[in-house]
Amino acid sequence: MAEHVSTYYVPPPSRWPVVGSVALLILASGFILLLDKMPVGPYVMALGAAILVYMILGWFGNVVRENQAGLLEGQVDASFRWGMVWFIFSEVMFFAGFFGALFYARNIAVPWLAEAQLLWPGYNGQWPTSGPGITEAFTPMGAWGIPAINTLILLSSGATVTWAHWGMKRGSRSQIKLGLILTIVLGLVFLALQAHEYAEAAFTIKTGIYGATFYMLTGFHGLHVTLGAIMLTVITGRVFAGHFTPEHHFGFEAVSWYWHFVDVVWLLLFIFVYWL
Repeated sequence: MAEHVSTYYVPPPSRWPVVGSVALLILASGFILLLDKMPVGPYVMALGAAILVYMILGWFGNVVRENQAGLLEGQVDASFRWGMVWFIFSEVMFFAGFFGALFYARNIAVPWLAEAQLLWPGYNGQWPTSGPGITEAFTPMGAWGIPAINTLILLSSGATVTWAHWGMKRGSRSQIKLGLILTIVLGLVFLALQAHEYAEAAFTIKTGIYGATFYMLTGFHGLHVTLGAIMLTVITGRVFAGHFTPEHHFGFEAVSWYWHFVDVVWLLLFIFVYWL
């Protein structure tokens, strides 16, 4: 009896890693020129970004075609799942670093500086502070306005993407499409409200450690929401093209995992940045 051999698909040599490396080199070079206030800097950055987008479309397009040809099953599918798990874990550690910086500044550094009388006279070490030497008053961001609305929006988007996943398992194309479209719309509304919040804020990223930690945490989260919305849009296009089945839809699952991760990070942001 012939023994069954499990094979692992190895793609042919690809030019995309080289294209991506060139794109990042040009993008970084443009950023350096921008920091040096060279007029050509933004144009070099735009060129690098355009090449990077071209690389992403080409490389991911190849992977999609390989998947549709049935080449990415078995061990390859398991590798993709573990790869997505480790990618999300790396994102967890990324945000853990920022939350750690917030905790240190809020609960250790600022009270210590106040006790050491390194801040302005009469300061009691309470959070928020605009930082040493910055005495102008500012209003911190409240929790029960736009942030609370955005929390409801993201929680709702987590429900809609889960509803779409249920539709995928049932083979209901209409439910999948509607769930994904609703999720994308909710994500865009979230971003629009966050942009409005930034425009109306009474402080900037230069307003001491409070402004720095606020904009770094919420800004990077907004970047992740933007990336998630783009990924959801691609997945929606693939759903309309009929690429997924109830048995094989890891591309959809990976994006839904990422979106739920974005939801959880926002809940932590709402609690520790806005509320407490």
